[in-house]
Amino acid sequence: MNDQSRELMLTRIIDVAPEKLYRAWTEPELLKQWFTPRPFTTPVVEIDVRPGGSSYILMRGPDGVEFPNRGIYLEVEPNRRLVFTDAFTSAWQPSEKPFMTGVITFEDLGGKTRYTAIARHWSIADREAHEQMGFHEGWGKATDQLAALTATL
Repeated sequence: MNDQSRELMLTRIIDVAPEKLYRAWTEPELLKQWFTPRPFTTPVVEIDVRPGGSSYILMRGPDGVEFPNRGIYLEVEPNRRLVFTDAFTSAWQPSEKPFMTGVITFEDLGGKTRYTAIARHWSIADREAHEQMGFHEGWGKATDQLAALTATL
């Protein structure tokens, strides 16, 4: 049973095929272009997109403050689903403070995609903190950037 009290979700219909969205999530040079809401940037993306593969994504704010994010991919279904978590870092090493598990799905609607991004948090307090950090606005802007980029692929 899924406890939605610890979950934040964004769903959009995007006017591209799932393959393009999946590419933008799994190719480092594409991910750098859309992953953080501008004026934030994503200067470093090192990803090994396979179950158990590690990821390192560095986000940088306009003031130069950096936000490193390390994690592990739990599930990878090309063009359909990505599941990742920050509960582990490389080689299944537990992280100091797990925050969330991300579930990204790409549902084919015949040339369009129902794109769903879910952030499942370890606690209600973590979900509330993520919401207060601007989950809906930030992930919404990043999704707008994702849609714009994939329309050009």
